[in-house]
Amino acid sequence: MRRPNSTLVVVAGDRAEEIVKGLDALPNVRAVRSRDHPPEALRDLLARASSTYLVHDADPLADVAAAWADFFDQAAPHGRLEVAVEDTIAALRTGRALLPDYYIVVEPETMPPTRRHWWLGVLAGTAPARVVPAPARVDAVRDALATLSTGRWWPDPPDQWLRGLGKIVPDHAGPIP
Repeated sequence: MRRPNSTLVVVAGDRAEEIVKGLDALPNVRAVRSRDHPPEALRDLLARASSTYLVHDADPLADVAAAWADFFDQAAPHGRLEVAVEDTIAALRTGRALLPDYYIVVEPETMPPTRRHWWLGVLAGTAPARVVPAPARVDAVRDALATLSTGRWWPDPPDQWLRGLGKIVPDHAGPIP
């Protein structure tokens, strides 16, 4: 899949779907809830996006995030993280998935510790300007969109970074605010 002309933003967190829905009325923002589109239609929509921002809740790293958190919480069978990583790498290579330009993470302070370390440690440590915490309100996410800054992109190709996740310990992962 080619990079779209829009800035892709994933809203992540417990209230992501509700917040994405509330952003659709903003000028220059196309808000898309993943539950409203089959995966193939969502991929097509992302590829053809032409608004300034395309905001959605379909995190391409969701399976890796869950597997990483479960790995360190000892809640997953051996190998689950590795399978999630390899599936995600394949999806990124073939265009079935596309990393967003930014993640806006709503209410990370209310997340379980390991999940919070994923967002504000692992991902923020990998590309600091690309992960933005925000309160779980439409106006707060709108304000975050207006102040997104440039910064280091995700490692490309992501293979080495993703395959090394099992060695990134939650309490030592990146810059937790």
